[in-house]
Amino acid sequence: MKDLSRYRNIGIFAHVDAGKTTTTERILKLTGKVHKIGEVHDGAATTDFMDQEKERGITIQSAATSCFWNEHQLNIIDTPGHVDFTIEVYRSLKVLDGGVGVFCGSGGVEPQSETNWRYANDSEVARIIYVNKLDRTGADFYRVVKQVNDVLAATPLVMVLPIGIENDFVGVVDLLTEKAWIWDDSGEPMNYEIQDVPEDMVDDVAEWREKLIELAVEQDDATMEKYLEGEEVSIDELKACIRKGTHDLSFFPTYCGSSFKNKGVQLVLDAVVDYLPSPTEVKPQPEVDIEGNETGGMAEVNPEYPLRALAFKIMDDRFGALTFTRVYSGTLKKGDTILNTATGKTERVSRIVEMHADDRQEMDSAQAGDIVALLGMKTVQTGHTLCDPKKPATLEPMVFPDPVISIAIEAKDKGGSEKMGIALGKMVQEDPSFQVETDQESGETILKGMGELHLDIKVDILKRTHGIEVEVGKPQVAYRESITKVLTDSYTHKKQSGGSGQFGKIEYTIEPNEVGEGFSFESKVTGGNVPREFWPAVEKGFASCMEKGMLAGFPVVDFKVTLTDGGFHPVDSSAIAFEIAAKAGYRQSFVKAGPQILEPIMAVDAFAPEDYVGDVIGDLNRRRGMIKSQEPGPTGVRIKADVPLSEMFGYIGDLRTMTSGRGQFSMTFDHYSPCPRNVAEEVIKEAKERQGVAA
Repeated sequence: MKDLSRYRNIGIFAHVDAGKTTTTERILKLTGKVHKIGEVHDGAATTDFMDQEKERGITIQSAATSCFWNEHQLNIIDTPGHVDFTIEVYRSLKVLDGGVGVFCGSGGVEPQSETNWRYANDSEVARIIYVNKLDRTGADFYRVVKQVNDVLAATPLVMVLPIGIENDFVGVVDLLTEKAWIWDDSGEPMNYEIQDVPEDMVDDVAEWREKLIELAVEQDDATMEKYLEGEEVSIDELKACIRKGTHDLSFFPTYCGSSFKNKGVQLVLDAVVDYLPSPTEVKPQPEVDIEGNETGGMAEVNPEYPLRALAFKIMDDRFGALTFTRVYSGTLKKGDTILNTATGKTERVSRIVEMHADDRQEMDSAQAGDIVALLGMKTVQTGHTLCDPKKPATLEPMVFPDPVISIAIEAKDKGGSEKMGIALGKMVQEDPSFQVETDQESGETILKGMGELHLDIKVDILKRTHGIEVEVGKPQVAYRESITKVLTDSYTHKKQSGGSGQFGKIEYTIEPNEVGEGFSFESKVTGGNVPREFWPAVEKGFASCMEKGMLAGFPVVDFKVTLTDGGFHPVDSSAIAFEIAAKAGYRQSFVKAGPQILEPIMAVDAFAPEDYVGDVIGDLNRRRGMIKSQEPGPTGVRIKADVPLSEMFGYIGDLRTMTSGRGQFSMTFDHYSPCPRNVAEEVIKEAKERQGVAA
């Protein structure tokens, strides 16, 4: 039986370029997992893998690695920082018990860090904050602390103060012990001395320590009383208060350092062990049924309970597909048969491995609280629940946003098509927000994803990881079609040829449905004019037409059909006749019911230095954007706007040009909205041309 109190399942998440991977590297070095530190800029980091196909075994690490610190096992998950991969971050946060939010000492709280922070709040993950890159020009620890307060609306609990800044950054003062940790310039993490607080910092240290104690003692009435009465509060008592406050998300212990220079990472590791929760201290996951309704059951962290596990990441390496799984409850043994609730199929666990950097340890079993990789899973995708077939339950329903952008690709050489098909199949398993389909008319392979960058990276993976060169078409936006009017109509299908004929008459009303309701069908026929057994055929006929609208061939959304009356022939009527009548009725009525094109609208969150705000807003207006808010911050202004996706292609280049390289943005899909007439006409024209070519 493992001692779960000595486990920490943590993730490291941050904005692009804040130094997550470098920090993970330092942690692996300090904990003795790797002996030589890999640098990101040399392309040799352990947890980054895109260019290291020579050693494909390393890929794994991006997902999870385990190491030991102060007799505690840390399972670390390195999450992506880029906006198009927030789904990955979201999935990872779901399976973590605690996290380290890394912020750049000069960039501070950037848009993406905010999205990740919001996700972590939704998942109620306890976190510590690490302000990295204090050796960079323009770094300011105190400014970032203020930003955490102002922008993230979180309370930072400052645990250390930096000694020196930018080039002069040499170490930190631990406010609890009032000792200074000073590193030399060798870059070795173990080359440090613990000294007294530098004289010029004594007052600052006393002031910040006071703030720390005041915030911490609020967590425990007895300790608070002691403090107010002027008694000395011991370090252990303070630690217990900080631990409680961190678990309750009342505040976030905040550290600083420079991962690249190997300064300050030890204290972060100590904080992970001291303040972040073990698997038994977090709220158990609620169990749901397949529809996502809570059943009242909980996946308790107990090896004796029925098995509940969540597959949160799938990676392919030289040994086959690895399914990274967090076991929430029960025990999983090698050779067990488990049920995948998403597919309803059972799978056999052929091997269980625990990842230790690029090394793997075979295990016979895993139990509640563990993060392991399973081999031999056939149909499991990211986010599927694996459970005991005798007592099934789902941990969380699978909800992924619909892709909003697509590109057509084809392999440059003829032999590459089959290879490409296999590679894409693996990539879809790994990333549920990425879809692949084949265009029926043109035979092209269509990739669909969450944004331009998302698809760029997928094409890049095809090229680098799988060695497949592809031609890429122009990005296509995922438009939709709908109707605006209520229309009552009828259609009679009759065909009289030799033998039995066909007859089906329907009278119906079509109308726009509520937004997001999709297709719905109702029959109000009374008196048997359309016998009940033919109603499903009418519904099927209308439903099958939804995939292709009449304007430009895009899928139709939010559409309701009510069957009101009709007629049948006792001999010639059949289900097929009524289905054909419904299809023809749809084609006849859709064009009369005020059809329109809907376009995806993205919620854009842009950041620009003050001097450039006017240009950025002017540019968003030209892109048909609706400005929703402007929030001035310490280093510039954040602009939130709703902008059609079709206008956002190439935006990152334009934004950088406008803001002399300092602007940033992130965007996520928000909703569909009707296209202006001139845009709709253009979209229909382009679609007709494409279909003409395909035909």
